[in-house]
Amino acid sequence: MNKTIIVLGSSRLHGNTWKLCKKLSDLTNVDIINLKEYDIHEYDYDNKYDDDDFPPLLEKIAKYDTIIFATPIYWYSMSARLKMFIDRLSDLITTKKDLGRQIKGKNLALLSTNYDGTLDFDFALPFRMTAKYLHLEFTGHLHLSGLELESDNLSDESKNKIEKFIKSNNLEKDLTKSA
Repeated sequence: MNKTIIVLGSSRLHGNTWKLCKKLSDLTNVDIINLKEYDIHEYDYDNKYDDDDFPPLLEKIAKYDTIIFATPIYWYSMSARLKMFIDRLSDLITTKKDLGRQIKGKNLALLSTNYDGTLDFDFALPFRMTAKYLHLEFTGHLHLSGLELESDNLSDESKNKIEKFIKSNNLEKDLTKSA
């Protein structure tokens, strides 16, 4: 059974990106972790983290087959919260190599939102390259308009995008919550 988790990195607990995550979770029963609820420190070359929440959170995430990062687009980039989390993935090749081996070969996908839904640059590039670097399979990117999500009135085009993302990530088979 494909177990999937969404790792949400937004500055708002229940903003538009969360709404997209919730919609996907409601349709497929995937789990959601909101990074705003965890104390994760920025990457430190000396590995001095004062017992933050990153190691136990990563151990939990490592149990899933597919990891979906979710972020609003702030100033043409991912949220600082998600960027800090991704920076800490460096631990997988230094101090947490055992977890790195557990994550190797898993799937990675991306959800994003911005105000009007236009995306005129390769926003997914850092995610695809992170997947390649960590030996993950990048399985796709779903981007939707925050305006649509705010109004709870999704266009047929957005509904089709969600359906395509679900199918391409085999999420329709993920019918039991696992964590």
